[in-house]
Amino acid sequence: MRRYLPFLIVLFIIAAVLRIDFFFTIGYLFFLMYVLGRVWIGRGLKGVKPERKFTDRAFAGDEVPVRVEVRNTGRLPVPWLHIHESLPVDLIAPPFHREVFSLRAGEARHFDYTLYCRRRGVYRLGPLAAETGDLLGLEPQQQFEFPADRLIVYPNVVHLTRLRLPTRSPQVALAAQTPLFEDPARVGGVRDYERGDSPRRIHWTATASAGRLLVKQYQPAISRETIICLDLNAGSYEARRRVDASELAIVTAASLANHIIVRERLPVGLTTEGLDAVSEARQRFYLPARRERGHLMNVLETLARVQVTPSAPLAALLRTEQPRLPWGATLITITGSVDQDLFDSLALLRRAGFAVALVAVQALVTPAHEAQAALLSVPLRQVWRERDLEQWA
Repeated sequence: MRRYLPFLIVLFIIAAVLRIDFFFTIGYLFFLMYVLGRVWIGRGLKGVKPERKFTDRAFAGDEVPVRVEVRNTGRLPVPWLHIHESLPVDLIAPPFHREVFSLRAGEARHFDYTLYCRRRGVYRLGPLAAETGDLLGLEPQQQFEFPADRLIVYPNVVHLTRLRLPTRSPQVALAAQTPLFEDPARVGGVRDYERGDSPRRIHWTATASAGRLLVKQYQPAISRETIICLDLNAGSYEARRRVDASELAIVTAASLANHIIVRERLPVGLTTEGLDAVSEARQRFYLPARRERGHLMNVLETLARVQVTPSAPLAALLRTEQPRLPWGATLITITGSVDQDLFDSLALLRRAGFAVALVAVQALVTPAHEAQAALLSVPLRQVWRERDLEQWA
């Protein structure tokens, strides 16, 4: 309105001197349009309510359709509305979506776009910026923003078949040395019936063959708990392939967690330290071992959030986390670097009663390292690409 003020002053002076009603009418009209536009646009924007409709969880490789609905809940129409939706460049190109439309009172308009989840991570959709103004452009355009939403893309999960690893490895049931519990799913043999034996233990097939009552003998076992120790220290991965190697390490952790919970139905936990994409700060994560499918999604969400960052080496992480690890648990250590300090920490864990396995991701493993792992009875597996996980049998 300020740019038109000299014009209106001159117009009123001319109208007052010449006493021409037409000039007065134009001046009143401009003033009325200014007041009406200012009040109209200010109240009209209060009724504009945008909403994003999409699935906020996805896996790498998925396509996520998004619908943005803009509704005018007020009683006044909005003459024009310019919408600018900011989008993550990793999921769509160009990284924005623009729309221009008008909204009548109570009307809703929508627009759609599709996100392509090429890689895991936590992404922000938005903020959504809206811009509007009066029809004659008497007032500066008004802008406002609506908050962003979050999309979590889980890491890729490679479906493993079976893993032929030695006893006390991450994928083999561990027999207990002391018969604290008996596993009814693991029959170790039969014996003669003794007074007090439960009728449920009677082995009817063997009883019919032998002609006397025989009962089942179960193998003693403890429930195996697996903790995945993921190394996300930037110094553990070679600089020129740090991104690819760390992403492969995360895929390895996700695939092992999925296999243990879904296929083996055994509890699994996770410990790691990295940059949290949500809080944008370095954070140490520890998820206790559980076997529910919902817990698996928590593990995958954590693996979607963490990023490689300068932090403590894996050997230091293991020593720090040892006091809260469940006794007798199986530890799968995943790292991009193998050195003497790590083997010393693994040896201490072995002596403390843990079963330990080592997964080296795109790491230089020498014959000396292999010999030392064999000496400590630590299964050592190398992973260079996702195809190695598919062939892990």
